[in-house]
Amino acid sequence: MKTSTQLPLALGISLIVLILCGCEKNTSPDNEVENDPASIVNAIADHYYATTLEQTPEAAYFSGIELDRHDGLEDIGPEALQARHADTVDMLRQLEVVDARSLVGKTEWITHAYLLQELKSSVARHVCRNELWNVSQMNGWHLGYSQIAQLQPTGTPQLREQSITRWSGFSAYIDQNIKNLKRGLELGYSAPQPVVERVITQVDGVLSLATEQSPFFSPAMRDDNETFVAATRDVVEAQIIPALQRYRDFLFDTYMDSARKELSVTANPDGLECYEASLQAYTTLDRSGKEVFDLGEKTVAANRAAVVELGRAAYELSDFKEIIDAAKADPADGFTTKEELLEFSRASVLNAEAEMPNWVGSMPAQAVSVVPFAEHEEGTGMSAHYRSGSADRPAEYRIPLHEPEERSRGNAESTAFHEAWPGHHLQVAVGQARDSLHPITQIIWFSGPGEGWARYAEGLAEEMGLYVTRTGPIQRRAWPARGMVVDPGIHLFGWTREQAKEFMMESGRFPSTLGDEMVDRIAVMPGQLTAYDSGGLEILALRAEAQQALGDDFDIREFHDRILENGTIPLVQLRTHVEAWISGFKGREH
Repeated sequence: MKTSTQLPLALGISLIVLILCGCEKNTSPDNEVENDPASIVNAIADHYYATTLEQTPEAAYFSGIELDRHDGLEDIGPEALQARHADTVDMLRQLEVVDARSLVGKTEWITHAYLLQELKSSVARHVCRNELWNVSQMNGWHLGYSQIAQLQPTGTPQLREQSITRWSGFSAYIDQNIKNLKRGLELGYSAPQPVVERVITQVDGVLSLATEQSPFFSPAMRDDNETFVAATRDVVEAQIIPALQRYRDFLFDTYMDSARKELSVTANPDGLECYEASLQAYTTLDRSGKEVFDLGEKTVAANRAAVVELGRAAYELSDFKEIIDAAKADPADGFTTKEELLEFSRASVLNAEAEMPNWVGSMPAQAVSVVPFAEHEEGTGMSAHYRSGSADRPAEYRIPLHEPEERSRGNAESTAFHEAWPGHHLQVAVGQARDSLHPITQIIWFSGPGEGWARYAEGLAEEMGLYVTRTGPIQRRAWPARGMVVDPGIHLFGWTREQAKEFMMESGRFPSTLGDEMVDRIAVMPGQLTAYDSGGLEILALRAEAQQALGDDFDIREFHDRILENGTIPLVQLRTHVEAWISGFKGREH
């Protein structure tokens, strides 16, 4: 999962959605560009980029973007949020008059694709009023800012001053979150109770740490200026910790009793409209929840049949459940220690990296490290995830290590391939290396093409000969597309917690202890779990189309370059891009 996280961008993303357009500036193109489609698109994109970094500078730390200053905090007050929404509506109004066909062959066509999807999604999802129930164990602000504190630059008088300025304002940010949640309860919006319990546990983990161990003290740990260290200590101990305690106590004493018991977002006002808008935003496809559900069921059935074929060869079994049970009980498939799980995952990533040049033409230079969760993050419901790097720091595949005896080697392989090479890291690093695209492509990330590529990468890794277990190929087929079924199942079709857990656990992909975690993830991120296979199936369909059209001229390296070269461009435009490449290639033959 790329929640980059946990700070999904666009999160999506996820990812804590920090990518919000902001400010009340006039975005109207001047007279010189008002009739030129490319200039109009660039003007809107420039405005979007500038206001995003102005209003939500936090987004930069997860996008490889260098900021001039490091003292800003997002304003989440109701007036600021309404101004951003109005600005988004205005940008969308201007963009919708541009005919995308006039931009074909230009980089502005790509810029337009990103902007149109992001602005339309933002306007449609406004009905969700996420700021009024922003309690999340997956991408909550408390997780995102813990990471930002650890990335806060220090080392010069200016940077020290900016750090103190930023974190001196953090307690007010926390208090505004409490105000937003109170307003949400008044209006009928809330997060599910089990999610609230998980967030309380996460905040308790931070509060239990000594000052020197707190992620918010990290800037001082990386600077030897005694005055700065003392000032940071004062901010953490006198401001941040008390504010976190107020937040925790509010959740426990007040919010919990009023939080919704229902899993489905449809329990919130306008919840059905919110779900369909979220579904489109995550997948970047115009499919209803029912259409996603039906396609998911069909794909799960095909995957089950494939598992049976592999099970016959591996275990001489032909029953799906017996095959999954045999894979889970395979004596060669388990771990005994955290260190064994970590080293196995690191070896999987290194082996994949060595093989990558045979499968892509544009191999990025940026490294990725396999990094275990901090102790206070373990067992809190947060999943393994990818955190993008920058010019001066490697990307990270962040992995939980608790209960290693419950983990599977086969699943550890597929997760490593999903998050690092050839999955998220390849896609993100390729995008970051392309300086010809508008920089909005660095701060907008769409789950459909992003998670879709990572799901595709799990299968690609098998083609690459990377799986060293016999359980990996079985288990990687048992899970895909179930998210397309269980997500709308919970939010649209009344699935119970037990029904959802049974359907997911049947795949054998997760330890039994993760069943409730997966349900709560779906509950707090409606639509997100459908993005993986919605995107993965689309990429597979494009590959089949290219192979059929090009025959012996099909080059897998060139195909992957076409898929990756424009970052997480929405899937509709990705299809247009690949089909244009196919047509152009065939045209060269004549």
